[in-house]
Amino acid sequence: MSGSLHGSGRTLLRSLAPIAVAFLALSCSGISAGHAKGGDAAAAPQPTEQQVMVTYAPAPPSLWARNSNELARDYRLRFLYGWTMASLGEQCVVFEVSGGKSAREVVRRLASDPRVGTAQTIQTFETLGTGDPYAHLQHNSQTLHLDQAHRLATGKGVRVAVVDTGVDLDHPDLRGRIVKANNFVDRGERTFTTDIHGTAVTGVIAAVANNDVGIVGVAPEAEIFALKACWQQPPGAREAVCNSYTLAQAVDFAIVQGAQVLNFSLGGPPDPLLGRLIGQALAKGIVVVAADGGPSRDFPATYQGVIGILGSDDLKGGLTTPAVRSHLAAPAVDILTTVPHGSYDFFSGTSLAAAQVSGIAALLLEKDPKLSPARLGEIIHKTAHPLNPSSVAQVDACAAVASLAGGGGCG
Repeated sequence: MSGSLHGSGRTLLRSLAPIAVAFLALSCSGISAGHAKGGDAAAAPQPTEQQVMVTYAPAPPSLWARNSNELARDYRLRFLYGWTMASLGEQCVVFEVSGGKSAREVVRRLASDPRVGTAQTIQTFETLGTGDPYAHLQHNSQTLHLDQAHRLATGKGVRVAVVDTGVDLDHPDLRGRIVKANNFVDRGERTFTTDIHGTAVTGVIAAVANNDVGIVGVAPEAEIFALKACWQQPPGAREAVCNSYTLAQAVDFAIVQGAQVLNFSLGGPPDPLLGRLIGQALAKGIVVVAADGGPSRDFPATYQGVIGILGSDDLKGGLTTPAVRSHLAAPAVDILTTVPHGSYDFFSGTSLAAAQVSGIAALLLEKDPKLSPARLGEIIHKTAHPLNPSSVAQVDACAAVASLAGGGGCG
């Protein structure tokens, strides 16, 4: 999303219905569970430059606690917080390095400590862009042939985890689509329902069809897990940032709770723990889709088995992001979608491109819930149309779904 958003002043519809949907705010570092509240500025997590993250192999909790005490003593670290990664059966702990020592040097030493499974610094990730009366303004829907695709599938019942900022749970085009809403950001519940980026991404995936308001999502009957792992930066902006720890918690939750698709409209540098969790998700048959933001912002899009998505300009042709390792694209310029307070606006960026492909994944999984991530990715590739450069192809929702239904019906 960063640096490529347009149309921030073009608000099309405002519905000021009071927000009344509650959500469970999971503890990240001592925050309490509660309800989403709008209007307050989000408190960004503490700086992470001097923080390190370690994991312990499966063991009794008493051994994990002893290891943490010993490591804090031996390396002069301050314990910050930790949690059990249920999907891996391991413990993850975050320490703060003190005494002017280099966090990277401490990680190097920890990595060779027999008490430690893995050790790493905490990386930073960025979000990457970001009858229904406004359907005629959804040029991307026409490019993807969504009208034809929806005659075959709507994503009904498919569980899509949106790992992002919070979501406006009471938006008229999202009511009934959010089945789980959880916060993994310290004090992030303050702005959960007024967060912009997650609301926009969710609308692209699952805005309700034929409800006489707004737009239609790619998979309008999908079930959304709204998992807040990112915070707006600065508060109230479209841009948002996340880190290794908050993302890892959200991914672990999505795996344990039975998500079928994981959407990452964000990117950053390679991250060992996130890589392991994504590998676990793929091994469990969860489809993973991620925006490819180019060099230094192409993880997890470039992780083996992940469907990496570039942005295209479907009105003028060509790509909006450089083609390096990813070979699929989806529309990413002036995409009309949902924003907080029941409103709509235009967004640009690969965040929106990835969201569309997550929606297509939900359509395919409705038709065949047993599709493996590899087979689903293969279908999307084979039914996409060549773009310029010819090494990249633009996805086609109808052609992908029709390939499972005997073909035909797309134009």
